[in-house]
Amino acid sequence: TKFGATVKDVSAEKFIKQYAAALKRSDLKLPAWIDLVKTGAYKQLPPFDPDWYFVRAAAIARRIYLRGSIGVGAFRKIFGGCKDNGAKPDHVAKASGAVIRHILHQLADKGIITHVGDDSTPYKLTNEGRKALDRVASSILSGKTA
Repeated sequence: TKFGATVKDVSAEKFIKQYAAALKRSDLKLPAWIDLVKTGAYKQLPPFDPDWYFVRAAAIARRIYLRGSIGVGAFRKIFGGCKDNGAKPDHVAKASGAVIRHILHQLADKGIITHVGDDSTPYKLTNEGRKALDRVASSILSGKTA
């Protein structure tokens, strides 16, 4: 926006929390396996936060806003972690691609993001998605809730 706030003007923590709440109020469809899935093969337990799906979706939307275009493989690296191998040294592990892919499809169905080219290319924000994210950022800076 020309005179309003952008996502870059707001701290990541505040933006993700606020946008996750907005996504929770929206018609985002949760998968049937939401309570069973781990966010990566390297994890021992599923997430404790009942709203973890919306938080992850908000973080993904924010990251697409900042990076321009990004694919599933890059998100797997970003949200990946460290695999505990017991007494052996730890190794870097990637996050679950199915969770990320499902979130990307949901955001695309809402019109927030779209493919750069055909269906096998990375995702980018739509103009409507950019406006929606900037609206949330503006509401944070003005002290209102989105």
